[in-house]
Parts: sequence; C-alpha cells; structure tokens
Amino acid sequence: MRVAKVNSIFVKKITDEDTKVVCRRHEVHAAAAAFKARFLTGPELRGGVGGEQQGRGRRSVAAGKMGRSASGPLVLWGTGDINEDQISLLGFVGGVLRVQMLVFQALLVFLITIIETQWSSVSGMYCADMASTVYRPHSVTITEFGAVGDGVTLNTKAFQNAIFYLNSFADKGGAQLFVPAGRWLTGGFSLISHLTLSLDKDAVIIGSPCLNVALLVGANGTIDGQGAIWWDWFHNNTLNYTRPHLVELMYSTNVVISNLTFKNSPFWNIHPVYCSQVIVEHVTILAPLNSPNTDGINPDSSTNVCISHCYVRNGDDVIVIKSGWDEYGISFAQPSSNISISNITGETGGGAGIAIGSEMSGGISEVRAEGLRIVNSLHGIRIKTAPGRGGYVRNVYIANVSMHNVSMAIRINGNYGEHPDNNYDRNALPIISNITIQNVVGVDVGVAGILEGIEGDNFSSICISNVSLSVQSRHPWNCSLIQGYSNSVTPESCEQLRTDCEETSICYDGGSSLAVGSRASIHNKPSANILLNSLLQLVSL
Repeated sequence: MRVAKVNSIFVKKITDEDTKVVCRRHEVHAAAAAFKARFLTGPELRGGVGGEQQGRGRRSVAAGKMGRSASGPLVLWGTGDINEDQISLLGFVGGVLRVQMLVFQALLVFLITIIETQWSSVSGMYCADMASTVYRPHSVTITEFGAVGDGVTLNTKAFQNAIFYLNSFADKGGAQLFVPAGRWLTGGFSLISHLTLSLDKDAVIIGSPCLNVALLVGANGTIDGQGAIWWDWFHNNTLNYTRPHLVELMYSTNVVISNLTFKNSPFWNIHPVYCSQVIVEHVTILAPLNSPNTDGINPDSSTNVCISHCYVRNGDDVIVIKSGWDEYGISFAQPSSNISISNITGETGGGAGIAIGSEMSGGISEVRAEGLRIVNSLHGIRIKTAPGRGGYVRNVYIANVSMHNVSMAIRINGNYGEHPDNNYDRNALPIISNITIQNVVGVDVGVAGILEGIEGDNFSSICISNVSLSVQSRHPWNCSLIQGYSNSVTPESCEQLRTDCEETSICYDGGSSLAVGSRASIHNKPSANILLNSLLQLVSL
C-alpha cells in the first residue's frame, strides 16, 4: 500500500474496488510551533483548578480550521466514501460508571427526570432509527496477525495487516477484529467500512508517542493517549506539531462508538467531522482537570448525531458542537444539525458542561440536550462566537439540567476566540436566535449568567424558564445586547429577559420547525418549578 504525504498529513483510504491513497488539501495551514497558552482567569474551583485554559491550537479541521497533527497517538480516521456503511466501535468494558456525587444531587437529577421525560420527535426519531449493534459473520483475533499485548511490543503492522485482510469481507456482511485482554501498543492504522473493532473488557490500546510515525490511531475498549508529554510541550511552547485528537472520524456515515473508556487525550477526545448518523453512547472520558483542550465529544460539521449515557471528567468542554472557522467555514458551509444529547454527567476544570462554538461559521441548528448533570465546573451552559464568524446558532433546546459547584451557570459570549488569519470579514456577524433553556436547578453556583451579544447584532429569542439557582454573587445576572423572555427564574433574570414567556409565541420548544408557541411547551409547567424550589431549599439547609 502506497502512502503519500501532503502537508505532513497522512490520509489513507480503502475502497471496495482497490486500495488507494487519497490526499485532501485543507483550507487552512498553520504553524503550530507558534502556539502559546492563554488563560482566562476566573474564580478558583473547589477541585483546586482555577480558570479556563485556552490555546491557539484548539481548532479542529472542520470547514477550514487548523490542520491535523503530523504525528501523535490515536487519531481514528473513518475514511471517505463510507456511505450507508457501519463502523462499529464496541468495547465490553463492563461495570458501572463510578461517579461520586452527593446524595442531594442524585435527588435533583431524579426529580428533573420525573418532571419531564418526553423526547421530541426531532431527536428521538433519528436516534431510534440508528442501530448501535450489528452482526458480523466473519471474525478474527489480533493475535492471529502476530500482535503481542505486553505494553512494549509495537503492534502497528499487526493492526494494519488485520484491517487489510478484513477488507476482503466488506461485501460479505463485514467482519469483526477482536482484541483480547492485554496492553496493545500501536501506531497508525485506518478503519474500513463494514468493520467492528471489539475489545475485551481488560484490553487497553496504547498510542505510541514516537514522532517518526506520521499518523497514530487507535480505537475501542480502553484507549490511553498518553497525553502528558503533549501537554508539557504545549505549556512549554515547544510543540513542533499540532496536538492530535484521540479519535477522529471524517466523512463517515453510520458510526457507532459504544462502551469505551478514553484516557489522557493530547487534544480533543472524540471528533466526528463531516459525518452523519453517529452514535456515541456509554462512553467514559478521563483526563486531568488541568489538562489543556481535552474536550470530550466534539460533533463538528456533522448531522444526525446522538450522544447519550456518557461520563466525562476532563480539562475543557464536556460536549461542544462546532461547524467551521470564519471565512473558511462560511465558504465550506457544512453545518452541524440534528444533534441529540441526553443523560450526560460531566466535570471540567476549564470548560462547560455543554458548549456551542466558538467555531460555528458553517451554522449550527436543531440541537436538543436533556438530562445533563454538571459538577465542579467553570461553566454549565455556554455559547461562544465572535464578529467575523458569520454563520448561525439557532433552534437550540437545553432542558433538565442539574449543576453543583459551577462558577457560572449560563454564558453567552459574542466576543470570544481568535481568527485563523487577518482575511476574515469583520462584518460577518453571527445570528444567534431561538435558544431555549428550561428546567435547570443549581446549588453552590457563583454567577447565574452573563449574556453578551454583539454591537449591531442583538442575540434574539433567548428564552429561559423554570430555573432555580442557589447563587453566591450579589449580582447574579449581567446582560447586554440580547433580547428574550423568561418565566419562573430564581434569582430574577436580567431586564432584557423579563418579558414573560407566556406573552410570546416565539420560544423554541425543541421541535423540528422554527419557533413555536410557548404556552404549552415552556410556561405550562408550574408544578415542576414548585418542586424544584422546594428541593433546592431542602438541600441548601
């Protein structure tokens, strides 16, 4: 198999007809060696981690973002032309996620779940139609190709040869590659269509940190990216390459990532970009709370994505949705839409439980997130954008959220982040509208919310209802250049949001249409707010 090098990036593509090499030139090239760490200071969190850490290298490739890494551990590529195929990453990690939470928080979560468990047609329909398992009539074990699970032997060739062999079964129902118990050190290999990569519960795939390997990939089971050395290089400004993602899938359809543990990613953990029909479920993601840019799950310029039942403890955003960067994202115009997020528990040292942006130039819409539990974090819910981004964020519904020890519950920032170059259009203003946040309860919260639009570009139809927060600050809300509505918010929301939701019909309810009537969808839940307030008072004693 020939491998061609373009811009220090190796991209391998395997089709049913032949083994080919294809190279795709990216829209933006950047020198990662010049990256510098930058800190957004903030109140120290109880976990001992203060502030949000930002790096200039935290951009993805989507729609013209920073180029991929030239080397590094565990970047999983779901390669091109995988239409109507199934890539399954199924690991049998066993056991139950061990999340230490206070009893009262569990009660809050339980109460919120009881209050509103209905699932909207826009998210439930496509998630229900996406299968998370698939039968493979052919199966082999990685040891049949000479792999040794001693944590020392480099097994790159074994994985590559196994994948190459299994490609012959693509038109015969597909195949499974099983990795038994052991510690399997590997360099780069590409996944193919109709493949299930399955790990024993005691199997760990370890990424090689060697710099002479152009693409290091891995997947399934427990995957340890050994990111500490990359974090050190980043902090010391000695990076010669952009940091790799732990798992990255491109141009893939019908992707399943399930029952896996990901540890110590050098950069973002799971990054589906230009993908559709993606399921991420029952996944654990772990990294130190002070690790830079270790985002959990980043759907990027992707559609029909279902993320559920995950536990993330990391150094940056738990889940963040993106879609391209400034003029390149506007030109490429690949949006993220139909994103369903449910039953997520997250703890982050420097990010948010759920975030959107700041790279959103291709557009983000039809997002529904429910059943979120956010603890010991900088932000709870966050939308990030800036002049020059263009694009839009609209039709976002976030509900049934519990927070504990969160510095800022809700943050909308219209002046966030850098630009890829000086060629961006300063008049390209983002459209932020139809954002609904409801049924939120929080204990030990620093600030309820800071909501800031852009001069000449008011963010509109921001609807907040049934929110009860135990806030430490004497100035719980700070709002400017926004317009919206609120109902049953404690402490009382800012003046720009004080029009009652009952008086308007433009609050988004999580359906597939644009704004719909809010009387039934938002305001008509008085019993929920009474229960939330009662329990909030109880746990605050």
